Amino acid sequence: MNPTLNDTAAQPVRIVPRPAVTAADGTGRWSEDDVAALFELPFADLIFRAQTVHREHFSASEVELATLLSVKTGGCPEDCGYCPQSVHFDTGLTAGKLMAVDAVREAAERAKAAGATRFCMGAAWRAPKDRDVEAVAELVRAVKDVGLEACATLGMLDEGHAETLRDAGLDYYNHNLDSAPDFYGDIITTRDYQDRLDTLERVRGAGVKVCCGGIVGMGESRRQRAGLVAQLANLSPDYPESVPINNLVKVEGTPLADQPDLDPLEFVRTIAVARITMPRARVRLSAGRQQMSEAVQALCFLAGANSIFYGEKLLTTGNPDVAADMALLDKLGMTARRA
Repeated sequence: MNPTLNDTAAQPVRIVPRPAVTAADGTGRWSEDDVAALFELPFADLIFRAQTVHREHFSASEVELATLLSVKTGGCPEDCGYCPQSVHFDTGLTAGKLMAVDAVREAAERAKAAGATRFCMGAAWRAPKDRDVEAVAELVRAVKDVGLEACATLGMLDEGHAETLRDAGLDYYNHNLDSAPDFYGDIITTRDYQDRLDTLERVRGAGVKVCCGGIVGMGESRRQRAGLVAQLANLSPDYPESVPINNLVKVEGTPLADQPDLDPLEFVRTIAVARITMPRARVRLSAGRQQMSEAVQALCFLAGANSIFYGEKLLTTGNPDVAADMALLDKLGMTARRA
């Protein structure tokens, strides 16, 4: 005889959890194999674990709003295959000079009025000269006067540059690893991976917080995505305070313009793995968010993302507008982090 509904309801449901995947050596370092094992977890198990880790360190309903402004656009001598600002590619972008202090201050004031707490400035240099760093230091002072956290991404830094920016009040320096080491040469040939690591070491040595992440969807394998996350999680002496995860924005004229789209759930997996391996970091949904549905963005928040770039443009590419972002956060019952 078939059991009744009441009989079934009376039977407790026993859920046997899968063994947790942890850093195998017990030191807190994540091998590429460890990270790859996280990527292979069933989707529900991975998201559950990421959300559990997230709640141990952050409010599950709070998101940081950061605004990114291109303060010096185009004319970059690097050949990064994804970038419309490179002089190697014809993307129709006109190079410009460094913005004036007053213009940057006005942009920071608008960002603050819209709810942002961090203001990020990007300049398309391979490596700024001393005079460039001094000029950006003035922009940093202006942003700090407005009352926002200040972040800058200027390329590779020489000795003393990070200290100059620190003394001006810079809170974060962004310098992305972009990819796993074994995929890097497929995307960029004008610098090597160690150049990236050297700049990050200088930033840490100056006492400036690190913002460092990468780009997915450039044709890398899942194993190479695991390699990128492992590199980030194992940075010395600690992983970055901010980890932007970018989904490739394909720009006509760049070598990656025709790259097939990354499966959206694979992007969500990357967010979840970043959260698990770097539990105290702010994991940021960065480039490519304009192409994501609200449902995919919601899954990213569930997977542990708690920061977004906020505003109509990311350097030279589009971004969801402020009203759309506010409407989405309201639907999800999420609130903006306060300064």
